[in-house]
Amino acid sequence: MFKFNLKIILYVIGILLLFNGGLMLLSALTSLLMKDGVSFEIALSAFIVIAIGSLMMIIFRGHKPNIQKREGYLIVTMGWLLMAITGMIPFLVTGSISSVYDAFFETMSGYTATGSSILKDIESLPAGILFWRSMMHWIGGMGIIVLAIAILPLLGIGGMQLFSAEAPGPSGDKLHPRITDTAKRLWFIYVAYTIAETLLLYLAGMSLFDAVNHSMSTMASGGFSTKNDSLAHWNHLPWVHYIIIIFMFLAGSNFVLSYFAFTGKIQRVFRDNEFLTFVKFIFVFSVIVFSVLVTQIDLNTDYFYHPQVYGKVESSLRHSIFQVLAIVTTTGFVTADYTSWNSFLTVFFFGLMFLGGSAGSTSGGIKVVRHLLMFKSGFLEFKKALHPNAIIQPRFNDKVVSQEIIGNILAFFILYMLSFIIGSLVFGLMGLDFVSAIGVAASSLGNVGPALGDYGPSGNFSQLPSAGKIWSSFLMLIGRLELFTVLILLTPSFWSKN
Repeated sequence: MFKFNLKIILYVIGILLLFNGGLMLLSALTSLLMKDGVSFEIALSAFIVIAIGSLMMIIFRGHKPNIQKREGYLIVTMGWLLMAITGMIPFLVTGSISSVYDAFFETMSGYTATGSSILKDIESLPAGILFWRSMMHWIGGMGIIVLAIAILPLLGIGGMQLFSAEAPGPSGDKLHPRITDTAKRLWFIYVAYTIAETLLLYLAGMSLFDAVNHSMSTMASGGFSTKNDSLAHWNHLPWVHYIIIIFMFLAGSNFVLSYFAFTGKIQRVFRDNEFLTFVKFIFVFSVIVFSVLVTQIDLNTDYFYHPQVYGKVESSLRHSIFQVLAIVTTTGFVTADYTSWNSFLTVFFFGLMFLGGSAGSTSGGIKVVRHLLMFKSGFLEFKKALHPNAIIQPRFNDKVVSQEIIGNILAFFILYMLSFIIGSLVFGLMGLDFVSAIGVAASSLGNVGPALGDYGPSGNFSQLPSAGKIWSSFLMLIGRLELFTVLILLTPSFWSKN
């Protein structure tokens, strides 16, 4: 059996829990300012998590300061699990969620930025708990690991292995030779976008509390809202929707491109193959949905209230773009119930659950770059069939893509679809009907949020059986960490010496 550096694993997880508890204190402060009556309970939860993290750091401080690849995978997976387990404490201590299964589902949905919820009456929850739900998104969106690697070198620990485990996508674009500086730049952009969106939403008519929460949710591509009707609560304020549309798009794009734009390298943004494909996808899909909505669907028959402030055409256009972006970027905010429109659009949005945003974004799903390279590789096979002796290789951003990367992408896609099929079968075994089973599996694995059937935009996940909530949480986790990071732990070769 491979000998792991357990001390470093537990020490780093201790650091993560310390972060978790520290950010939990912000929720306690919010609770105090909002006078919701649970500030002591949330503060107590924070101190419990801080105590656990501090104790782990003290006990395992005498570690060897090196992280191998296997340890990186263990830290990320175990770190995520323990973040979710400790993240449950505020819900349980305050009595906001009484069931451990429900609390674990809610926290895993939070940290993985999925946005599926078991809560039926969100608006009755204390403000501190609502803030903590959004904070879980915000932590998990960019990745607590990325934050950690900006600090780990100060402790004499290298973070490259952690970064590759946390972000194993095909894009290897680096902003700076040092991984720490990369993490800092990404987080700066992430925070700047969150603040900017908060200010704009506040000016558009949201309360400051709602604006902060929805900004954190948007930038994380999460989907938790402070209202029972999600963003449909503000259907009478179109500008709220447009602001969130802009920031969903930014959160679903590669953050590296945002950095290039801010540093004056705007031409690199518009030369990026993945970004251009992402824009085309959003445009074409929005036009398709808009065409059907404006000609065939009466929004007033929807579950949600739809005041057509600027007329039917504008309303149809806005809801089309919003729903497409919410599903493609896996944000999962809701302004309408797309499952009630017609069968074509229900199937259409189900298909979009498998797309995902850009690599290097906070979105879940398969990612646009993988689809793009699979298409290119597939079309090149036709050319190879006609010209068997020709050397033809797929290109991305004017660079030749190696067969190794193509093989990795194809392996990921096959593994993703197998996970979806097995996920659906297990839900079917638990008694879910066909539509609900495939919807929940696709939504959980893609970190989308709303699903199909009983678990669509107008429903929630409270009726899932306890075992179903655990299974859904597992799918959320492997989807968030891009399959390999978690599933590799289930292989015998990971634990062997070779």
